[in-house]
Formats: sequence, structure tokens, C-alpha cells
Amino acid sequence: MNLEEYFARTGYKGSTEKQDLETLTDIFQHHIRAVPFENLSIHCGEKITLELEHVYNKIVRRKRGGWCMENNQLLGWVLKSLGYDTSFLGAYVFNPHQNAYATLMTHLVVKVVIDGKAYVVDGGFGVSYQMWQPMELVSGKEQPQAPGVFRFTEKNGVWYLEKMRRKQYIPNQSFSNSDLLEKKECRKVYMFSLEPRTVEDFRFQCSYLQTSPDSLFTKKSICALQTTDGFRALIGWTLTETTYNYKENMDLVEFETLEDEEVEKTLKEKFNINLERKLVPINVKGSYTI
Repeated sequence: MNLEEYFARTGYKGSTEKQDLETLTDIFQHHIRAVPFENLSIHCGEKITLELEHVYNKIVRRKRGGWCMENNQLLGWVLKSLGYDTSFLGAYVFNPHQNAYATLMTHLVVKVVIDGKAYVVDGGFGVSYQMWQPMELVSGKEQPQAPGVFRFTEKNGVWYLEKMRRKQYIPNQSFSNSDLLEKKECRKVYMFSLEPRTVEDFRFQCSYLQTSPDSLFTKKSICALQTTDGFRALIGWTLTETTYNYKENMDLVEFETLEDEEVEKTLKEKFNINLERKLVPINVKGSYTI
């Protein structure tokens, strides 16, 4: 495992000498535009494991993506190797269809401290809730980014992340009521505490999320990648391409339904993913929005 190989994977060619916010942001943005958020292993007969060397080989050498426990663990290793002050936190994801936070801590994020200021770096959420810049860990401060306005609020030691989005223009009106579309303009994303976590704290969750029939990840095959002006996502057979700020205070959201034979071709062309095993797409309605 080496940093040069990782940076070749993400296309980052900037400085590795400075441990400042600008460098962190640049490294982070190269990661989210090169490495998809995806759970395709579950739907093509592969097991997702949390061993760092396995994660490295999968994402860097096999040019795949991963979910939060893979993406953020790899990012954490990269940043620590560069000399950043990093630690892991654990979050509980909000389910909009149940209007409640999960009772299981399933989301791993990275905390980075620079010059006494703490930031959350999360390269493993995907779709429109994927932050594009490290977020300063400050309660109540609106932090505008290309995807929308993010905000942390803290109550009794618990931190909450929410995102305010723009209006959406959907040319294909047959998708205007899609259950994949987030209807609310302000959306809760997840909650967390500042208790440091280790990868060991996620072993059970990693197994549960890829095997339980109640898991979102067994109900949907997901691949999402950030672009320079938005993101694209393939959920089951539905390809979505979103352009942020397409018009003033409006995002363009384009939908397309693929045929079976188009799915793996689209993964190659749009996400740079070549699967070694046959994918079985799935999209059970509910519990996921973009």
C-alpha cells in the first residue's frame, strides 16, 4: 500500500507536504470524483470486508468504489499517512421513510483537526448528501457548498447534520413522483457523538448491512459518483444525472431507465467500474432518496 498509487487512482497531483485545509479539500475532492460510493459487491456475490489491505486493493488496484466503512477508512489512512491529526467517528443515519434515525451505528466518518479546528470529512455518503468540502465542526453555522447548504447543530453532546437543497427541475415528468426523489427542501442526514471509534466498532454492522433482508443495502444496488458539476447515480436500473445550480437556485435532475444489458455497460462508461462477477440489479421501493 503506498500513497503514490492511491494518488494515481484519484488523479491528485498537488502538494503532500502541507497539512492545511486547502490541501485536505483538494485530496478529498479528487477522492469523491474518482471513487464511487457503491454496494455492488453485495449484488454480485462478493463479501465486503473491513481489512484495510483488502479495501486498498479493491479501491486502488481494482478501481472499484465502496461504502462509508471502506471509503472513509481508506481516506483516514491516507490523511494519517500524510501527517494529519485524524480519528474516526460513528453516526446514525436518518431514514426519511420512517422519519427516524437508525438505532444501529452504521456510518463511519473521519474527524480531522487542523490548527485547533475540528472538521468532519465524509467521502462515503454518496448522491446529493455527499459533502464536497470538509465541514467545520461548529454548531448552527450554515456551510454553503456546491450540493447545497449543510449545517451541524449540537444538542447535549449529540451532533446533527442536515442539508438544505435547491429546487429541482425534472425534464422527464414520468419520474416527478419517483420515490427516489427527496421531497423536502431541508433533510436530516445523520447524527453522531464525538466519541472516537475504531474499525472494530463496525464489524457487526458490516456483516448485518450486507446480509439482513431489512438492510437498505440488500434492497438496492447502488453506485454513485460525484462529478465536477453534480453527481450521477445508478440505483437498480434507474440512472440519475444531477447538475447543481443548473439555473439560479435550481438543480437539473435527469432520469433514465436502463435495460438489463445496459447496466454493466453504463457502470463502465459512467462510473469507470468493471465488475469481475455478474451483477444482479435490485431496487425495492422506499428508504433511499437522492
